This record gives sequence, C-alpha cells and structure tokens, in this order.
Amino acid sequence: MNNKILRKLSVVMLSTIALAIMAACETQSHHHATGGEDNGAVRPYVLATEGTFTGNTTNALVTASNLDGGSVGMTDGLVNDGASYWVFYGDKYLYGLTYNQGNAGTTRSYVMNADYTLAARPAEYAVRRFTTYGIYDRYIMTFSTGEGPAEWADANGFIPKSFLVSYLDVEAETYATNDTLEEHYLSENFLGNGEFVTLAGIEDVDGKIFSAAVPMGLSQYGVKAEGGKWIREGYADLVKTEAGGSGSGAYKEGELQWTQYPDECWVAIFEDESLAQRKLIRTDKISYACGRNKSQYYQMIWETEGGDVYVFSPSYAKTMADGRQQTQLPAGVVRIKAGTEEFDPSYYVNIEALTNGISFLRTWYIGGSKFLMLMYDMPLAPATTMTASRLAIFDAASATLTYVEGLPSAERISGFGNAPYTEDGKCYIAVTLTDDYPAIYAIDTATAVAIKGLTVEATQVRGIGRLTPMF
Repeated sequence: MNNKILRKLSVVMLSTIALAIMAACETQSHHHATGGEDNGAVRPYVLATEGTFTGNTTNALVTASNLDGGSVGMTDGLVNDGASYWVFYGDKYLYGLTYNQGNAGTTRSYVMNADYTLAARPAEYAVRRFTTYGIYDRYIMTFSTGEGPAEWADANGFIPKSFLVSYLDVEAETYATNDTLEEHYLSENFLGNGEFVTLAGIEDVDGKIFSAAVPMGLSQYGVKAEGGKWIREGYADLVKTEAGGSGSGAYKEGELQWTQYPDECWVAIFEDESLAQRKLIRTDKISYACGRNKSQYYQMIWETEGGDVYVFSPSYAKTMADGRQQTQLPAGVVRIKAGTEEFDPSYYVNIEALTNGISFLRTWYIGGSKFLMLMYDMPLAPATTMTASRLAIFDAASATLTYVEGLPSAERISGFGNAPYTEDGKCYIAVTLTDDYPAIYAIDTATAVAIKGLTVEATQVRGIGRLTPMF
C-alpha cells in the first residue's frame, strides 16, 4: 500500500455515534499474547476489541489472518485496559490513547514481535484530557483549550484561554506537555475577533501542521476585554447572566457561549509543533471545519496523495439554539492546492446539494481523491436528536457522492467502531450491530459496494490496522 495513504490512515479514531466515550474497565494486563488464527508467515491484521459478557468488560488486541471472511474471538488476545482512541503510527506502533480523567486508565503502546505476537512497550502515560489529536512528525499530539497561567488574569480575576498541548514522542517513548505556557499558546482573540478558539484535527502537510481553528465565543476574559469591544452589536443579550449547562455545554456567568461568526472557516498553519509561528487563512464558502460529538472535535482537514488539502464543514452551527449563531451555509468542501497556503477560489462543493440536505458527522481520507463520510440520518437542526448510520464515498475530483450499498439496515446498526483501514482498493470498517457480533465490511472504493467480511466475537471493534514485526 502507498506509504502516504498509510500515513494518512494511521490515525485510528473511535467513530461511534454514541453520545459518550466509554470509560475502560480495569482488567489484568499481560505483556504478551499468542497471535490470532492461522497467522503462519502472513503478517496479520490487528483488531482492538471490547467485549462485555455476563456483566464483565474485557479489552483485547487480537490478530486475524484476513479481513474478508471467517471469524475471530477474543480468547487469545492481548488483554489491556482499553483506550479512548486507538492510534496506529504507520505500521510500527499502536497506541492506546486514553486521557486521564477520573479512572480512565493510562496510555501505552504496542508492537509486533517476529513471531507475530503482540507485546506492550514498557512506558505508560497519564495523558490529560484532550478534544482532538493526530500525528505530526515523530509525535502523537493532543490538543484542548483551557485556562492559561494564573498570572495572566485580568483585573477581574478572569484567566484567558490557552491551548493545552501534549506530545507523545513515539520512538523515544516520552511524554511532555506545555505546562509552562508561552504567549504563543494563547487562544484568546486568535482570529482577531476577540473570540477564543479550539483546534480540530492535526494534518502534517509538508512538515507543517494544518488544523481547523474553531471559534468558541467570548470567554469571561474576552467579554471584559477592552471594555466589551468584542461583543457584536445586537449580541449583548447572549452574555450569560448565570452559570448553567452541563458537560461540554456547561457555561459560566459572564460568558458569551458559542461563536458570533458562524459563516466562515479558518485554517491555522503552524510551522512546527511549538505553535510559535502561524499563518491563518479564511474562507466564507463554508462554516467552521469540524465534526462535533460532545467534547470531541473531529478532524475535517485531509491531504491527498497528490498534495492537495481538502477541508470539510458539516455546518454544525446549524444546531445552535439562537438564530444569530446558526450558519446559513450548507455543508460543503473547499480545497487548498498542493504547494499553496491559500484556499483555491475555483473549488467548492455543496454537499447538501448532493444529499437532499443531509450533512455528516465524520470524514476520512481513503486514497486517490476519495473520502469516506459518516452521514447523518436527517438534516441538522436545533434541539434535534440525530444519529449517523449511513456511509458514503465522496470523490473530490468528480465532485460526486455515492452512498455505500450492502451494509446492514440502519435499524440493525448501533455504531461504527473505528476509522477505516484501506488496502488494495478496499476500505475496511467495523460495523457494530444490535442483534449480532460486529463484523468487518469491505467497501470497494470504486463501486461503493460493501461486502461482509470477518465476524469478530466481541461487543465492539475500536481499531483496525497492521503492524510490521519490530524484533
């Protein structure tokens, strides 16, 4: 498989449509396990599985000789503590990336031995909470936005928002954070409109980090800054008069929650992992470029083999309660051509025009000019409970979208347990079912037809990939 495709597909993300990240149960951790069925001399596939049977939950890494048929169980798998996300760093390392909130467990990595057994590497890390993550150079990086240093507080005691960054050096097995914040990590007034931002997605493009800068509204600090300068005329009533909300929707008294500028998209281009030097580019063809599921911000920026970068917006701001904060722009796609750092004025695709108004929750690059999309079941709207149970393939070159055929009915699908793994013109994705074990479906990327492959005797499959023996 093309190395560039492998790199782009190396981030294996939890793609469930459930509205929470399940905390991993505590299980006994072993450092070695036997391989899966009939490995022989064939490099096996690695599946991150979770099984809940008779009230007990077990997480195990299992191997399988192929994904196109047969079945595999969890019995001989490498038992582990589970993870929020499973991240394949190329074909060398598999990381169980877990942020350390409550008793969520620790992050550690795994390799494959010469005899095709899996082994846990020794280092473990208590990775702090994050809202997006990705691979850059030698790092797996995570981002969230939170309070900066206390000494930055204003006269009211309000602390400005800053980027909280973590760095997992994959080869060196070290973990570091930017706990000693520098000014270049400040996320307040990041776009010049007074609002703080969060970052969604990390794409390594020619040695630079491309990420969507998602405006989040005015913090307590931002509302008071420069005598209230950044509150748009006619928006003052949106400033909260008391604290409220819960979870990712919680807010404080004195905040202006959610952006006042929903009809634009910004991409931040950082020179390197320090974030010290950046360039910002803007388009008003699409809304901000991220998918949302509670506190998680899903990547919508992907580089193709040819070097073009495509930026997707689901127009999630359509779900805002107040009309002033709802975007008027349909879900769409724009492009940054290879070798440039500007939006291509000649390229724009209205996704909703291809789907009768339906948007999407997730996107993944799957090779060539094609992307796999996890589609909602109805148009985005305020106070609407939506599920995402259909898949489609978008061809950026022909500006066409084709729904995938051959999957189980929507009523039988309870989720998709992982991002796709692509090989030899097939896109493999696990489908979690309400009435059976999950199964891996092979989607022909040319025809968008799916065929049932490997059955996994588990509750969920959270990651699929392949590792090359290290020892």
